[in-house]
Amino acid sequence: MRFCLLDRITDLQRGSKITASKLLRPEEDYLADHFPRFPVMPGVLMLECMYQAGAWLVRSSEDFKHAAVLLKEARNVKYSDFVTPGKELVVTAELLKEDVTTATLKTSGTVDGNPAVSARLVLEKFNVGDRFPVRANCDPYIRMWMRGVFDRLMKAGLDSSSGSSGSQIDVKSQLVSAQS
Repeated sequence: MRFCLLDRITDLQRGSKITASKLLRPEEDYLADHFPRFPVMPGVLMLECMYQAGAWLVRSSEDFKHAAVLLKEARNVKYSDFVTPGKELVVTAELLKEDVTTATLKTSGTVDGNPAVSARLVLEKFNVGDRFPVRANCDPYIRMWMRGVFDRLMKAGLDSSSGSSGSQIDVKSQLVSAQS
């Protein structure tokens, strides 16, 4: 994951369900090109928010057992509303079934309580070393890094429930600073 679209995790029931949110800020780069006179969040980024929420649910439910949790399939994707600047996309992901290598989730996103997007997602989970043995030393670093991002998302959710505003998480800059 090179970037984290979600701002905060507001509810987590490990092994069952997660709720997270993304506030669409007017200064986000892609809004200048995505319908300049009617800026809206691209549908693919709405789908990315649902995937990321589902991936955090899978990771936290397994205590970060797998370094990689990737989107394998997106089924029955339905868009029903726009996300405009200043609006918040609230995403939920519910775990439907899980086996050793995959997890199937029912996901949805709402804006002001109204449906905006929904899909069934199949996520694939594995450790890098299982597929690329020469890169097995990456797995502990990836898991540690993901735990840090997850902790910040959870803290932002706690801060928002107590009245402070969560800040957008810049995962790329955190990766650069962690490497130096």
